[in-house]
Amino acid sequence: MEPELMILHAGRPGQLTGRLAKTLSFALDGKNVRYFAGSPPLENRRLLFAFSLPENGMDVRLYSLLAFLREHPGCLRGSVGGVVIDGAGDLYTKAVGRELVLAASLAGCTFPGRPLVEATGRLQNFTIQAHNAGCSLEEAYRLAVRGLAERVLEFTPPRKARPHLLVLHASSRGISNTMDLWSCCRERLESVCKITEIGLRNGTMEDCAGCPYTMCLHYGEKGGCFYGGVMVQEVYPAVKEADALILLCPNYNDALSANLTAAINRLTALYRTTSFTDKAVFALVVSGYSGGDIVASQVVSALCMNKGFWLPPQFCLLETANNAGEALTLPSIASRLAAFSQNILHSCLL
Repeated sequence: MEPELMILHAGRPGQLTGRLAKTLSFALDGKNVRYFAGSPPLENRRLLFAFSLPENGMDVRLYSLLAFLREHPGCLRGSVGGVVIDGAGDLYTKAVGRELVLAASLAGCTFPGRPLVEATGRLQNFTIQAHNAGCSLEEAYRLAVRGLAERVLEFTPPRKARPHLLVLHASSRGISNTMDLWSCCRERLESVCKITEIGLRNGTMEDCAGCPYTMCLHYGEKGGCFYGGVMVQEVYPAVKEADALILLCPNYNDALSANLTAAINRLTALYRTTSFTDKAVFALVVSGYSGGDIVASQVVSALCMNKGFWLPPQFCLLETANNAGEALTLPSIASRLAAFSQNILHSCLL
């Protein structure tokens, strides 16, 4: 019998209304589905979070769920999830989706690559999918939800006897709190993992200039990019070989650093021809004052939602430290570093 897919939603038990209800009815026809409108814990389940948003993007019941997830780490331990956000307007669907994925990951949920299906008010975000499939916008929406449900039901984290970890950073050793914390993690990982570190700080790091699709595809098919450089010479081959990508992310103005952002943008050419669905993504985020969750959510949307890396439970370590060396003196930092390192091993090691 097919595993049960639990639909976690806001509303009365067993009841959804409107376009979302019709979409789920069509998309999940024939599947073993149960609707659930209560609160977690929901351990070791296959979950589909499904919410309708009004045009202002605010749903009190959804934010009650976010509050519960943040207050109960581990309540989704062992579960695999996906998210469907159906919006009345053209805004907020992705923002709400990535906020929910981040909270659920920190609560122990695993997500396959591309775990969000968002439907804007006029469904204009399905224009390309509908064109490619030769169907209407509504049908493209249903197909996307059905595809997500199947990925959630079928997903098993790939594991290796000796995982290959690719670490990308743009920091200076000796003055970087982020690098200090990673060094402690590396000591715990290098005996059982192959680790490749690539620094993006030195030399010219060209950002993606948005080449035409056909040009990007042409270079991607040859394993390259029009702008060449360290991305083509080092990063592309390393990404192909890696089982997991670890981003070292100091918080710059509540955003990923420019070089890391450029590297993610430049992955598009490789993504055109290479699937990332069997590669995990982790992040070590250090903020000088606050905002680490904003940076972590950018990793979720850029690499998991857009590029298709799968997201392990508790994929990120979020710390706050300002002066050089301060991170290593944070209370209980050794235990958190040990837990983060162990989580990488648990997620990737056979």
